[in-house]
Amino acid sequence: MKVTVISDTHGDHAALGALSGDVLIHCGDVCLGSHRAPQVLDDLDAWFGRQAFRHILFTGGNHDDLVEQRRLRGQRVFRHATCLEDEGVEIDGFRFYGAPWVPELTEWAHYLTDDELDRAWRRIPADVDVLITHTPPRGVLDTNSRGKACGCPSLARRVAEVRPQVHCFGHVHASAGTQLLDGTLYINASVVNSRYRVVRSPVSIELQRPRPRT
Repeated sequence: MKVTVISDTHGDHAALGALSGDVLIHCGDVCLGSHRAPQVLDDLDAWFGRQAFRHILFTGGNHDDLVEQRRLRGQRVFRHATCLEDEGVEIDGFRFYGAPWVPELTEWAHYLTDDELDRAWRRIPADVDVLITHTPPRGVLDTNSRGKACGCPSLARRVAEVRPQVHCFGHVHASAGTQLLDGTLYINASVVNSRYRVVRSPVSIELQRPRPRT
């Protein structure tokens, strides 16, 4: 299964061109700052519809209050993508799970307190193959341009327990890249730099087989 991962497109998703594969994952931050007009989501949805994938999965980020508002109103976020909020889907035997929550950013979308975060991460299934979050776990691809570790400590603890095949996220533009640690491939798929300019390509991987179920 070919999985392509992107994050932090901040309204400039069209710069990525035409993509293809089996599953496209967007790890959040489709908007940018105060530029949160509803057409940003609709334009992204139309772009999703032009991409050649069997499935498109999305979880929100701290810039995505439009996503948060639509879900709170019970509205569908996208027609051409599945929006995951503490939810999972199974595709060809692989189990995907997405959650948008972020620490520290009290005035932004999808913020939770430390206690709320701990409860949210405990809901991550023990048999997940691909974990999708917006925030990184603390200590893995989470250092910003000023040298601060911005990842979530309680998420790091849960990922160490669950040990998915892949954990993909974004949020910290300066630490985009991949890292293999204790059997988990971590992907910070941020495509923009600190000036919100697209400077990186999507990350594509091949999933070989689902993890054994107990």
